[in-house]
Amino acid sequence: MSGTDVAKEASDIILLDDNFASIVKAVIWGRHIYDCIAKFLQFQLTVNVVAMTLSLLGAFIVQVSAVLAVLIVVVAAAVLAAVVVVVVVVFLL
Repeated sequence: MSGTDVAKEASDIILLDDNFASIVKAVIWGRHIYDCIAKFLQFQLTVNVVAMTLSLLGAFIVQVSAVLAVLIVVVAAAVLAAVVVVVVVVFLL
């Protein structure tokens, strides 16, 4: 087994030509995928931290059960999403 075969097996992307434009395109593609993953993780962490904070505040300050606090958060998020959709539709039409 040669070094080239080992490199091909270990790689995620194999360029079929040695055109520099293909290498640039592959690097840009990889950076785009990385940026998308980073944005997704930032979004998920933000949403989860807010949900946990609201759940804990609802459970400890308002003295309701954690399940009811989560239900309140879900309903509030659904209402907010509906408002955003209505605003977007109104401004786009």
